[in-house]
Amino acid sequence: MDTWKEFDQNVVTHSAAHHLMAIDDLVGKLGYARVSDVARRLNITRGSVSISLRPLKSAGLVAQDENRHLRLSEHGQALVAAIKTKRHVLRRLLTDVLGVDPEQAEIDACKLEHLVSNPTATQIVAFLRYLDADPGRMGAYLQAWRRGGPECTGVPAICPTCETDCLAANVDPQADARKQP
Repeated sequence: MDTWKEFDQNVVTHSAAHHLMAIDDLVGKLGYARVSDVARRLNITRGSVSISLRPLKSAGLVAQDENRHLRLSEHGQALVAAIKTKRHVLRRLLTDVLGVDPEQAEIDACKLEHLVSNPTATQIVAFLRYLDADPGRMGAYLQAWRRGGPECTGVPAICPTCETDCLAANVDPQADARKQP
């Protein structure tokens, strides 16, 4: 299966997403964005910004006028809106639903925002809407979640979640050490 090749099908890289969002934020705040402004915003050199902007300009996501002011194209604006929305819904899913620490959720949402497909983000939004539509539903879900399910036995053969390996131990090898008396 060539699923791993899908990573290369993303419209923008993590770095490019941050360049686009910096331009969007600066234009919203100042009314304009220059290479030097983006560099300051991202805490990188102007040269790095210039190099990173080349493919974004070629892709028609960013334009630069005669005053060297940067702006996003319609497609660039739509892409930034989608990325920001994905960050928001991922952060909400991680914090409000899964109980991840807000600081860690922000880091993880930032890492994932440009990788999650629009159909997956749409489903996350639908799930959040489902939970938000009935405050009691969200409360009941969170209460059941916090009570938790059965303790991890570390034995995949008797676990409905695991297949051949203990998923909990694979994700957090320290979990086994914490279970030992």
